[in-house]
Amino acid sequence: MKRIVVPIDFSEQSETALKLAATLAKKSNAELFVLHMLELSPGIMSNTEYIPQVHIVHLIKVTEDRLTKFLDKPHLKGIKITPIIKHYKVFSEVNEVATKHKVDLIVMGSNGTDGLEEIFIGSNTERVVRNSEVPVLVVKGEVGSFKAERFVFASDFKEESIPAAKKAIAFAELLGAELKLVYINTPADAFLSTEDTYDRISKFLNIARIGKEVDIYNDYSVEKGILNYAESQAADMIGIPTHGRKGLSHFFMGSIGEDIANHSTIPVVTFKI
Repeated sequence: MKRIVVPIDFSEQSETALKLAATLAKKSNAELFVLHMLELSPGIMSNTEYIPQVHIVHLIKVTEDRLTKFLDKPHLKGIKITPIIKHYKVFSEVNEVATKHKVDLIVMGSNGTDGLEEIFIGSNTERVVRNSEVPVLVVKGEVGSFKAERFVFASDFKEESIPAAKKAIAFAELLGAELKLVYINTPADAFLSTEDTYDRISKFLNIARIGKEVDIYNDYSVEKGILNYAESQAADMIGIPTHGRKGLSHFFMGSIGEDIANHSTIPVVTFKI
């Protein structure tokens, strides 16, 4: 891991994400790209009658000063940091920055969302997870001195998830974490017999050439199963593949990756399929 992007908004959540990213950067000697997005629209930027250009320049300068102070922390000493300020709050730009700088990981803080807010608005983190082509590590709450000793990766073990599984294995090796692979079997979501489940998993492992064991965990839903299994393993982190569904397919079908990222109390990393 050579480059990490951390979107920040000067909140406690982004401070937590930055601390975790700093830990990873020191562990892998990676560069941090700290990204802040201003609440400006293209219309405002191009219309000097709406906000005089001098005010826009002043706003950018104030933000630059605030970002400099935000990055003046003891836990960031010795880390190569590149600050980036974008004028607009467009969350696809996080992926664009990651692609431009060939970033390996995005680290974000999140409050999570529930109920109508989750359905109609979604969280900023959800939007990044949907758009990102690189892994997104989501963290909520204070993590202290982050140690990922036990890393759970949940998958449906279909062939399309092989690249995500390999990225998860490499990520676990980078962290020096014990990796636990798990398949969640549910009565409502394509329930498989024990024999069919083992056949699917065996085929997956053979094609991917992954020499690891896989646990099978039964629960009422995939989301509950992943969270309950992670708790039973005292996991420090959860990994999951995600399609990053958008629009109507996201509304009707949902995304397990986004749901887990919203509701887990431990860090979650999503790997795009």
